[in-house]
Amino acid sequence: HGWLPCHLTHDTHTMLSRLIRRLPRTAKNISKRNMGHFMRPFARKPRQTSFLTFKRSLFIETKDTPNPKSLKFNPGRVVLEDGAMDFNDKKSAGVSPLAKRLFDLEGVTNVFLGSDFVSVTVEDESMWHDTKPEVFAVLMDFYQSGLPVIANEADMVDTAGTEILDDDDEVVQMIKELLEARIRPAVQEDGGDIAYRGFEDGVVKVQLQGSCVGCPSSSVTLKMGIENMLKHYIPEVTAVEAIEPPGGYETSLY
Repeated sequence: HGWLPCHLTHDTHTMLSRLIRRLPRTAKNISKRNMGHFMRPFARKPRQTSFLTFKRSLFIETKDTPNPKSLKFNPGRVVLEDGAMDFNDKKSAGVSPLAKRLFDLEGVTNVFLGSDFVSVTVEDESMWHDTKPEVFAVLMDFYQSGLPVIANEADMVDTAGTEILDDDDEVVQMIKELLEARIRPAVQEDGGDIAYRGFEDGVVKVQLQGSCVGCPSSSVTLKMGIENMLKHYIPEVTAVEAIEPPGGYETSLY
């Protein structure tokens, strides 16, 4: 009934007082200032309560994405302080204790880590009935453990490729700025991402990540959304082409 940290409830204090009054005379010599010795055993239990309170306070929001095989999970905690990381298999996820645990779940094919969300993709949408609560459990246990999302800071590599480099020409800089400021935030709302992979002969090469991989509407997003926007603001752009990551995708983009 409402354990409070470092305090006894009124009922418990009354119970102890009654017990002391019933003790033999020698035991009654214990003064009230020594009652703390009786209180200490009872003061340990609130630590368990605070542990449970932390666990309950982690509210995980789930959002459907245009890709029925992918769900977006927002744990209400910072996931990555800076950048984003996309993992297509358990081997590449070795740098992230969180992603590695998610890949331990049956049927998980992709894990994407954003600034405040995690997107998980499975082999078939019918698997979500069993996998969704398992993802909840993994996220809950992970944030409870206090482990870092990325084991070593040196392994933190933003897979988006939109960082402006010294040797980028003016057109490439404009492409990266537009991707970073206008396109990526919109795509991340649906649990996915667009990574810059190059610009050659008027063609911008990008890589779809997270929930965008295998999404039925990815081709429409790529051509009608991303390509039209880049062509509108940057005349040098004539087309946008999606390329596959090393190892390829398990499903076709088109």
